[in-house]
Amino acid sequence: MQQQTRQPTHPGTILKEDYLLPLSLTLTELSGRLNVSRKTLSKIVNRKGSVTPEMALRLARVFDTTPQLWMNLQGKYDLWQAEYGSEAWQVVERLPARILHSDVVGA
Repeated sequence: MQQQTRQPTHPGTILKEDYLLPLSLTLTELSGRLNVSRKTLSKIVNRKGSVTPEMALRLARVFDTTPQLWMNLQGKYDLWQAEYGSEAWQVVERLPARILHSDVVGA
């Protein structure tokens, strides 16, 4: 696994600190531009919701960014949460190298 010990910033925090506040946009104004409910946007900004692919497309259009920016922010945040928020995945054993690197997979 990647060794990142600092928790990545939630995309809602980026949205709030880098877009809403500097541009003096309210949640109501932005939710109207995005054509989503204020509640949906509020969940993201307050780190209670995630940026979906459709929301990434909407944010990219409104702020002239890319959907990949928003999806990468969300993906990094989610992966860190899974890696450091749970140990259940650590009981999974790796396949032996002889199986992974054999010429015939599945034989």
